[in-house]
Amino acid sequence: MKKILLILFLIPTLTFSQSDIKIEKMKSKNHNLKKEINNLENLDLVELYSDILKVLKERGVIRTKNLVGDIGEYLAIEHFNSSKGKSNLQFAPPGTKNIDAISRNGDRYSIKSTTTNLTGVFYGLENPESIKKNTQKFEYLLIVKFKENFVVDKIIQLDWFQFLKFKKWHSTMNAWNIYIGEELLKDSEIIYEN
Repeated sequence: MKKILLILFLIPTLTFSQSDIKIEKMKSKNHNLKKEINNLENLDLVELYSDILKVLKERGVIRTKNLVGDIGEYLAIEHFNSSKGKSNLQFAPPGTKNIDAISRNGDRYSIKSTTTNLTGVFYGLENPESIKKNTQKFEYLLIVKFKENFVVDKIIQLDWFQFLKFKKWHSTMNAWNIYIGEELLKDSEIIYEN
């Protein structure tokens, strides 16, 4: 029973209030949670982590084992759906290539989440030596940049042409990624900043 209570209190409710991304603070009776977690044995922590992932999947917060990516997708979609003037987004069906969300008017969104200044890679595009023109894979790219503990620092939006301008070749991965530098931040739309 104690383990179930730990799980329920470890998973904060993700909410948005007036376009601010907030993680609701734990109630006063749960302040000892970190202490209790620190007292768990390593194998108990691993089992608890597995249980937390299961609950997050059941709640629709994550869909795969890519925790950072799934949480970023969830928070970006929640931000759009709770913000006036933004398109309502829904998750793309599982297994859909190149996109993670679709707007009601059919715009396709690729969502990348990162804790650094570099996104994950984009597959399915022509390599730098190719003379072929890339076919458009999405209308918009959303980059969810996290601080520590899954606190969103900013959500950055680029259109397809901005993506093409800022994409960089990652020779090890044989794919493209995006560096989040000053020039990109000046050129793109920051749709949320903490």
